[in-house]
Order: sequence, then C-alpha cells, then structure tokens
Amino acid sequence: MGSFALTASGDALAAVDAAVPTLVADRFASRLMAKDATLWGADAEPEASIRLGWIDLFDGSRALLPEIAGLRADLDGEGVDRIVLCGMGGSSLAPEVITKEAGVELVVLDATDPEQVRAALEEGLQRTAIVVSSKSGSTVETDSQRRVFEQAFTDAGIDAASRIIVVTDPGSPLEEASRAAGYRRVFTANPEVGGRYSALTAFGLVPSGLAGADIETLLNDAEDSAEFLGDDDAGNVGLQLGAVLGGTAPLRDKIVFADAGSGLPGFADWAEQLIAESTGKLGTGLLPVVASMDAPELADVADDVLPVVLAPFDEAPSDESTTGTRVTVSGNLGSQMFVWEYAVAVAGRLLGINPFDQPDVEAAKKAARGLLDAQPEPTPAAFTDGAVDVRGDAGLLGSSSTLAEALEALLAAIPANGYLSVQAYLDRHQQSELEDVRGPLAAATGRPVTFGWGPRFLHSTGQYHKGGSAIGAYLQLTGAGSTDLAIPDRPFTFGELIAAQAAGDAQVLADHGRPVLRLHLTDRTAGVAQLRDVVASLAAPGDVRGNG
Repeated sequence: MGSFALTASGDALAAVDAAVPTLVADRFASRLMAKDATLWGADAEPEASIRLGWIDLFDGSRALLPEIAGLRADLDGEGVDRIVLCGMGGSSLAPEVITKEAGVELVVLDATDPEQVRAALEEGLQRTAIVVSSKSGSTVETDSQRRVFEQAFTDAGIDAASRIIVVTDPGSPLEEASRAAGYRRVFTANPEVGGRYSALTAFGLVPSGLAGADIETLLNDAEDSAEFLGDDDAGNVGLQLGAVLGGTAPLRDKIVFADAGSGLPGFADWAEQLIAESTGKLGTGLLPVVASMDAPELADVADDVLPVVLAPFDEAPSDESTTGTRVTVSGNLGSQMFVWEYAVAVAGRLLGINPFDQPDVEAAKKAARGLLDAQPEPTPAAFTDGAVDVRGDAGLLGSSSTLAEALEALLAAIPANGYLSVQAYLDRHQQSELEDVRGPLAAATGRPVTFGWGPRFLHSTGQYHKGGSAIGAYLQLTGAGSTDLAIPDRPFTFGELIAAQAAGDAQVLADHGRPVLRLHLTDRTAGVAQLRDVVASLAAPGDVRGNG
C-alpha cells in the first residue's frame, strides 16, 4: 500500500507469519470492513455492533469540510484566530497531532492544573474561540474549562456564546444545553464511533480545521489506505500490524515507540491512548511506552518489549541491519491513523478482548467525585525531604527517610516483567523538564517506564493501569500552586479538582494492590530540580536497581 509501509524482524516477523494466514482464512479483513460485530466473540458483540462507525466515516466526515471552512473564515473576519480546544482523551490527542503535523497553532487544554488553565485563559482572550469537545458533556475537566472561559469572555465584554463551538454526540445533554445557550456552532459526530477512534470524525476535524490544518488531505489519505484493508490477503498491512501487536509468542506486551524523524510529532501519544484503552482489560493488554531512539528500552531490548520505530514517510522502512525484534512503520498521517485503528481491532481479536469498551476508566472518576464531595484533609506525609513531601503505605516505604530511599523502595517493587508509570499532575508546559526523568528511571530499573501528565493520562493509559496486567508500580507527582482558580457555579476550584483526581487515582490503584509512591512538590521549581538530581543519581553507572 503506497501510503503506509511496514517491515518486521525477529519475533515480530514470526508473529506475522503465524497469525496472518489464520486471519486471512477467517476472512477477518473483509468481515471487519463489512462491520461484522461478531469478530470479537459473543460478549463483545453488543458493544462492537455500535462502535464500528469508523470503518466508513469518510462521506460523513467530508460533508463537514465546507461548514468548518466557512466558520473559520467567519472567525478570521472577526479577528478571532486563536483556537483553544477543551477536551480530554481522544477528543484532544488527535487534534493535537493533526495540528502539530500541519504546523498550525492549536491550544490544547486537557488539564485541570490551575496554572496551566490560567495561562490558556489569559493569553489573547480577545482573539480566542474555544471548541468544547465531549461525547456527552459530562466530562468534569471539559465542563470546568467551558465554565471558566464563558465567565472570562463575559467579564471581558465579549459575547461568550459567539466564541463557543461545541462538538458532541447527537442527542447528548451537551447538545441540548449548547443549543439552548445559543452557542456559535454545534457539530454532532457519528455516535457509533468511540472516542479513541474519533480522529477522523468531527472530534478530530473541527478543532484541527478551525486552527488551519489541511483536513481534506488527511481524510483523503486515510480513505486511500482503507481501500486496501478489506483484502483477505497476506500482504494486508493492517493484518500484519495487528499481528505484531497482538500475536507475538510469548506476548511482547510493552510497545515501545521511538520516532526516527517521522514528521508526525505527537503521533505516539495518540497511539498510546488507542492501544492502552482498547486492549488493557481482563488482566491482559498492551502497554504503550512513548520513548526515543536512544531510550534504554531500545538499547537492551527485553523479551517482553516490542520496539516500534516511526520512520519518515519518504523513506522506505528497513530492518535489514536489525538482528533482533523490531517493527518499523512509515506513512502519512491519515494512513497511519486509519491503519493503527484497524490494527488495534485486529490485536483485540488475537488477545481475546473487546477493543471497544473501557470498563475501568470510570473507577478513578468516581473516587475523585467522592473526594470532592467529602473534601477530606490531605493524608499526612510520611516524611519531608527538602521540597518534597513523601507519601506511601508503610509496606512500601519501610524505613525510608529520604526521597532517594523512597524511590529505591518503589523501584524494588517493580516485578521482573513489570513497568513503572510516572504520573505528573502538574503544568505540562511549565514543568515540561520533568519528562527528563523517564529515561534515567528506565536505565535504573532495566524496565519500561511510561510518563503521563495528569489528568490526561486517566483518559489514556489509565484504563490499562487498572484493567491490564497487574505488574505496574506508580510514581505520582503533585505540586503546590502559586494561585488557585475558581470554577463558576461549582463548589470546588481547579486546585481542589486536580488534587481530588490525583488522590482518587492513587486510591483506586492502591485498592487494586498496586504499589504507589506519592511525591508532593511543596515548591515546584525546587522540587523538580531535586527530583531530577535524585533520579540521575539512581541511574548512575554501577547503581542500577530493580528486578528487571
């Protein structure tokens, strides 16, 4: 297929050779493109029967293009050229990669950190319109963001309704409320497409198109790739990619992404949600790890790691020099998105799970709501080291009295086949250097390490952490803010909301028997520097820890 290419070596190639002939014999490709909901078993059929709208969405999505273009022209004519997207999970990750690839500005607000929200709110409000993107409208983050922007527009003398654009499912409470409020435009998306499969629906296209991305070419490229994916043939790249994701034996269940100049910045973050939320359930699944070409996980590839290299589209992927297991893929953005969606559906069949539900996502939301309602006092710190308050149960911390000792205890709790998840409930722009701890922690443990910003990862890898393999250890980072931010007509602030989300998720993980270390930075700048120094010391040569 001209717009997408894949090569595989080692166990990945063996998975293609083993799984694809069976998939071809079962006519999986043609049945999937015909929306056969029986492909994942009887238990999955009710959900699958209402979640296959992504297969043939092209005509419906293309019909949106003139309306999006017209609205963009109208906004430009009014001097409104800054688009802020209020959305979580699939509603934000797809537009983020689409606009990054296009080189156009889109402010993606998938945060509840009051400092990050305030920055989005205060920069260029006079030239700003917001896209409120939610299938139901009940997502607490998105609803809170809408409220604070609506109030800010009004306080600035701007007609708030004229600056609010909504993307939602037809018949949702958000659609009804938005039309009643007279918001600028309400776009409804195909309700038979789940959030993580919604990149090529109104959820991906409206904010991206309003920001100036070429969404017509995106759709054309995706449709071109779809034409080949119904072939019951061993050369079907969608079947091949699905086979390497879900068919290695034994299963290489840590999918480590590295970008070798693909030209698709942020693509691995989008794929992370698609894979983790689709497969992480029933005690199994695939854990995506967004890394880099020089990541420790790729320098010494463990037998449960599947390296996936994103190569430039104009270069044919090659694994000729690779003796171990590796998958290399290349393609334009539209083809990559559609083929990966297809491949994850294939992997779901091979793994024996329903790729279209997310049974464990709600747990952390319920815990956070309970904490918001109760407003309990924060759990006292076990101890404080410098600018860091340390929390964790006695069984994990033992006699630890320093940050280094607490981290060592957490790393020692990672199973031999496990992973570490770093979860930062902070400002992902102002504290972006925190991402630098991922590599040293992987070097220190010899195990894969994921890094997620809270609460956005709750709508992504959060499903895998609770429903997938019980082999994780969790490092949660929170921080004191200089100022809080009220949420209009709500009894809690953004600061209280993010604190409840962090505490609620930690509670659910602990209830699942997972080891959780919670670090609260009493001073963000000093705490980040301290944490980076301690992590660097743990990763020093001759000082490698963990069970990997």
